[in-house]
Amino acid sequence: MTAAVPGTELVPVSIEAEIAALARRHRAAGGVGLQVLNLIGGKAENLLERLPDSVKNRLESSTAKALELSLKAASGSRRAVPDQKGWLNTALATAMGAAGGAGGLPTAMAELPVTVTVLLRAIQGIAAEYGFDPDMPEIRRECLAVFASAGPLATDDGADLGFLATRVTLTGATVHGLIGKVAPRLATAMGQKLAAQTIPVLGAAAGAATNYAYTSYYQEMAHVQFGLLKLSQQTGRPRAELVAALQKQIG
Repeated sequence: MTAAVPGTELVPVSIEAEIAALARRHRAAGGVGLQVLNLIGGKAENLLERLPDSVKNRLESSTAKALELSLKAASGSRRAVPDQKGWLNTALATAMGAAGGAGGLPTAMAELPVTVTVLLRAIQGIAAEYGFDPDMPEIRRECLAVFASAGPLATDDGADLGFLATRVTLTGATVHGLIGKVAPRLATAMGQKLAAQTIPVLGAAAGAATNYAYTSYYQEMAHVQFGLLKLSQQTGRPRAELVAALQKQIG
């Protein structure tokens, strides 16, 4: 027996249960970001104004470079160090954020590529959890595509689902080309994180809080990404149809 999802094809009840679980993960992803904004006493759109122009001007190129280095480091480390539990990834990133924020902008900038590596490694671990090989080119692209979501401080719920809908245009992209596509979105998210870490007095606390939020967020979005991919493979349903069902569930 099937149950209709408004605006989509008929979706079996078993699929609806999976979609509902992914929707809960999606809602959980953004919740921590609000706590961070309350901590720093500002709005996400105002954070980037705190950064010097020299930093803002090279943020996108720095982020793209960090992604290039992180992809190699994260993939290489999987051969030596097993994938960790989500809570351990979050704890590690939180500690790094505190250290990065303690020294202001210089240490926060130095910490950025390390944090991106931890995030990417966590995303790869989740891909493996769903039975995918993170070393396969198509799964590498899927892992990078998670960074095209909006980020934990974004207020537009539609924006953090946009990366799922753009899969059709990204499947043929090389890894380098995909980095060029996702770097602008990730640069905005990382810029907000850097700005929060430079707030006087709150530097270390804001650094820990933002890294906690970012790690929690991207891990949850990775579950959404690979959960949909796995569900599509198991049911034979086009992923675009499942994304539409997820959007209806969230909306």
